[in-house]
Amino acid sequence: MLALLGAGVVIASALIPLEAQAAPSSIYYAAPDGKNAGHCSASMPCSLERAQHVLRPAVKHGDVTVQLADGTYRLSQPLTFDAGDGGGDNTVTWTAAPGAHPVITGASQVTGWSKSDAGTGIWETDTPAGLDTRQLYVNGVTAPRAAIKLANSDVTPTATGLTIKNPALSYLATLPGQGRIEFESLGDFTNRYSPVQSISPTQITMKQPAWDNNTWGWDTVQNSFLAGPSWYLDNSLRFLTSTGQWYIDPAAGKLYYKPAPGVDPNTLDVELPHLQSLISVSGTYDKPVTGLAFAGIQFSGTSWLGPSTDGYADQQNGTYIKGTYDYRPTDAFTSCSRGCEMFERARTNWYQEPAAVQVSAANRVSFTGNTFTNLGQSALGIGNDANATLSGVGLGASNIDVVGNRFTEDGGHGVSVGGVLPDAHHPSDVRMTNKDILIQDNTIDHVSVDYKDNSGILSTYVTNAQILHNEVSNVPYDGIDTGFGWGINDAGGSNDYVDRGYYKWNPLYTTPTTLKNNRVEGNLVHNTKARFADGGSVYNLSASPGSVVDKNYLFNISGVGLYLDEGSNSLTYENNVVQGGSFVFTNAYSLRNNTSNNVIRNNWYNSGGASAPNAAAHNNTLTNNVKVTGANWPADAQAVICGAGVAAQYRTSLNANLFGFTGCPATAPVDSGLSTAGASAASSVFGQHGGAFGVAARGADIWGAGGQHDDQFGAIYRAGSFADGSTVTTRVVSVNDANAWAKSGVMVRNDMTKAGASAGYAVVAVTARNGVVFAWDSNGDGYIDAQVQANIDIYRPIWVQLTRAGTSFSAAYSYDGANFVSVGTPVTLASAAATQDAGIFSTSHDVAQSAINQFDSFSIDNTTRH
Repeated sequence: MLALLGAGVVIASALIPLEAQAAPSSIYYAAPDGKNAGHCSASMPCSLERAQHVLRPAVKHGDVTVQLADGTYRLSQPLTFDAGDGGGDNTVTWTAAPGAHPVITGASQVTGWSKSDAGTGIWETDTPAGLDTRQLYVNGVTAPRAAIKLANSDVTPTATGLTIKNPALSYLATLPGQGRIEFESLGDFTNRYSPVQSISPTQITMKQPAWDNNTWGWDTVQNSFLAGPSWYLDNSLRFLTSTGQWYIDPAAGKLYYKPAPGVDPNTLDVELPHLQSLISVSGTYDKPVTGLAFAGIQFSGTSWLGPSTDGYADQQNGTYIKGTYDYRPTDAFTSCSRGCEMFERARTNWYQEPAAVQVSAANRVSFTGNTFTNLGQSALGIGNDANATLSGVGLGASNIDVVGNRFTEDGGHGVSVGGVLPDAHHPSDVRMTNKDILIQDNTIDHVSVDYKDNSGILSTYVTNAQILHNEVSNVPYDGIDTGFGWGINDAGGSNDYVDRGYYKWNPLYTTPTTLKNNRVEGNLVHNTKARFADGGSVYNLSASPGSVVDKNYLFNISGVGLYLDEGSNSLTYENNVVQGGSFVFTNAYSLRNNTSNNVIRNNWYNSGGASAPNAAAHNNTLTNNVKVTGANWPADAQAVICGAGVAAQYRTSLNANLFGFTGCPATAPVDSGLSTAGASAASSVFGQHGGAFGVAARGADIWGAGGQHDDQFGAIYRAGSFADGSTVTTRVVSVNDANAWAKSGVMVRNDMTKAGASAGYAVVAVTARNGVVFAWDSNGDGYIDAQVQANIDIYRPIWVQLTRAGTSFSAAYSYDGANFVSVGTPVTLASAAATQDAGIFSTSHDVAQSAINQFDSFSIDNTTRH
């Protein structure tokens, strides 16, 4: 039928306009090599921009679909969707063609690498003159910029910059391109960037006003709440010394990269972003975008350049200040390093980090089954302030569905909903209200790579936000954050901010904010707080009447699990399971703040306790919260555990519930080509789902030195597969066991079934909190007794590898599966048999409990299992 209609259109082409020709068809076709002409037919697909133009007249006749063929769509400018691009009462759906995996990107692929004279192991290539970036993506992973770490004793912050105290750093004064260098600070909850102006042998002078903005307020560079903040200098060719780092010189049009020894970067997929935003969906309050859907598409390839010029004067969770404040005190470096009245005055001039994919002034827009990856800032922004949007129109998002998407390797939040400025919490036009936002069944793993203060999911001033059954893991800060404003904008305000002088300059509202009737339910939150002490894995700010936090499962968390911060009022927390960390904290130390009227009931936890200061005075009630021992969760808690996380149809190897949790329904057994071995205090649990594997193994340890004789693990292996010249590799997707020394990785030994008795024994493993270890049996008695350790970032998937050459064994790790970094030096295992068993393994380092640890890309002798 479609073919006949198409033929009719061609016959009539001389009589009617092009747009009318396309109207009878409800399906249009796009391809990476599509033309900016034609009807966007199956036989002659067009570009994305052409499809957008051609489909507009058709929407009045019904739903319209644009099918994207497989391949990479490289944009030269962001795609913008206004009111004319929606379906109105109908829906325009941009979707992957059946079986296709289209990628829309703002990056170009980098080729033409050659060895550089810039330093040992460095390669270079030409780039367009003037092109700058803060990110480079290699094999789908965010590569780190060239940087060095500073000891706190190396420099001292001053009102103009940094005094160099370590003479070994005097060489900084000789560096070219000093204006491209940045100072980075990680404090208690802020991640700040400040551009350098110039460097002398004793002084680093910083650019203004970025430095001023980073040295007043709270958790400042010079007066962090953290006793020992982390400091770095980023972005100089001279700092390019470690595998995987890069540096770009826009003036010279050169990009430099340092791959692992023996790796030619021409064999890697290196993506250089040139767009700062990718997609803008934004109408006006009179004419919002209505009826638009995106499904099955990968969004990639952006870099937000704002911090390169303005710095990133981080305030919390993607908010920052920039520009000059004429009322900033002249002595603010000292008088305002931990707040002051003039800083409080500035709160209504904050900015929000812009997202790569933006939605505002829009109704009935959905994102389903997409992948947001390799984006240089927050991935998806919904109803953010106008200063964070490409269109200049913010807020006004309603009936937005975000379901079954994957967010990974992104610079900022996975999803950021809502604004922070006055129109967000007390809209001057009711149409600005952000409401009815559904965030469900999404996987958010290893985001906030560059702006580490960002939480996985942030929802600020929103009415009826439903955050349901998502998985948030491997994040440097909080998992899920709701609310904003510290109670400042709630009806009656906050007495704490009366004391700080805020209301001398800003409104004291007598009416409630738009923050109400939200629900955070059934989420799986784990491996959080990798870089910050403050905050909570599930966190709230300000009054949120009618809001409920229910049936969430939190594990492998640092610090506080459920955190009700300043002004949290009229919320209910019930039926949550908090495993590890501290159970709950209500920030009501001050009798004058409004962290009040909260109900915390029927929750389960196994570590720490409840910290609820002045509970009675604030009417915060805690009832029937049960502390259990170890993992002895009662049946109702077990039901919460088993029900948490994304639905089965959206699970990938990144999901901790891909195999269910220990005690939850079992999954498919390991295939017949592999064997399993359990040498633990209790039986091990094994699972396989395509090329993904799960292992849960209760075990004291795998260590035999110092009188210890433990060899308790669970393994999936191939017998007799490992010999001279062999390599065994896997990607450890997640170590979910709670003990800091729990291990998951690859193992080789003469006989995997003979724990404590088999020689030729070596492992390389990711630990839960202590980096990657290479460990081996040095005396051939069947117990590991020697190891070396690489203290690296383990809050992300990591490849580990063991290679054999004769009786010499070497270990390595990688973030991208191509650039492997050695762990220690090769060791000789004289007792290794000619052929050995090799596979993946886990040990929980705890005989009382274990979780399912996840692997994929397992291979031996370069034969990858799919």
